[in-house]
Amino acid sequence: MNMYVGNLSYSVGEADLRHVMEEYGTVDSVKLIVDRDTRRSKGFAFIEMPDMDEAKKAISELNGAEYEGRLMVVKEALPKN
Repeated sequence: MNMYVGNLSYSVGEADLRHVMEEYGTVDSVKLIVDRDTRRSKGFAFIEMPDMDEAKKAISELNGAEYEGRLMVVKEALPKN
């Protein structure tokens, strides 16, 4: 499942996110979105987890949870229309 993780502190890196998500299962990829000019985080990322049950558990437990002083938004990423 591809997941959207938003409202992240700008200091959070891909390795930090991977560490948090691996507590819930296998993580295939973590893609932190950065501004192409400043190379600074935009405060959101996309995470791919192959096991649907592990991904759903991560969503249910992490959505609204505080991480680095901010309440995370974690949900299934929907494809662009």
